[in-house]
Amino acid sequence: MKDVQNERDNRNIAIDQVGVTSIQYPISVLDKKNETQQTVANISMTVQLENKFKGTHMSRFLEVLNLHRGQITIENIPNIIREMQERLESDRAMMDIEFPYFIEKISPVAKAASLFPIDVLFSGFGCTKKDASFILGVRVPVTTLCPCSKEISADGAHNQRSFVTVYLASRKFIWIEDIVNIIENAASCEIYPLLKRSDEKYVTEKAYNSPQFAEDIVRNVTEGMQKDNRLEWFMVETVHLESIHAHNAYARVERFNKRTTALEEHLRFFKGLARNS
Repeated sequence: MKDVQNERDNRNIAIDQVGVTSIQYPISVLDKKNETQQTVANISMTVQLENKFKGTHMSRFLEVLNLHRGQITIENIPNIIREMQERLESDRAMMDIEFPYFIEKISPVAKAASLFPIDVLFSGFGCTKKDASFILGVRVPVTTLCPCSKEISADGAHNQRSFVTVYLASRKFIWIEDIVNIIENAASCEIYPLLKRSDEKYVTEKAYNSPQFAEDIVRNVTEGMQKDNRLEWFMVETVHLESIHAHNAYARVERFNKRTTALEEHLRFFKGLARNS
């Protein structure tokens, strides 16, 4: 049958990223407490397309994915990336895996157990057959309380549910739970899915006694991240869903500890896919 994708294109325009998105797929994730955790991911797979080709072979992405059924883990992502490069005939390939991850939380006073969902991203990238990069993203909801509101009000202060996201690149393994701890320790108070009345009193008073601006949150998290010499790069973002304003508050910090060709190329691809966090 005629292969239209392999036909020549005369416009001389290379395509930075082309592929498939929104693939629902089961994966296995390392769990610090329970060894492994099964979840369902939303996967995107893209490659760079040379200017001479009219199109890429979309079915080959799914073929690669299905070859690794039951083996889609953080350790195996580099193998999948290399196979994408070979099957799609491209030097540059990226795979994004977004999924919910559950951590057991114990309420501070009543000691009630519940499961707390956070959003996690694995992003693998290869720009040659040997050079690769990996980005971990962790997005955690927290409670923040406005320092200005507390200072100027005779009674009380307004607070927010805030979403703090950390993206990092490291050559060594880092636990998701360790990043969650850094984020929660930076906030006015962490969030618990299940609270009894005694717990509500505790978290309300804890937040009141630890007011944090958006600027404070990203600085607090950055302090924690800077202590880890395994990191090549990290970025911290926070979005505060304001309770008394029609707008939200936002802050971001980005730092490099080591620049590599693979990481620089990865970040160019990574920021090209719309990050909605």
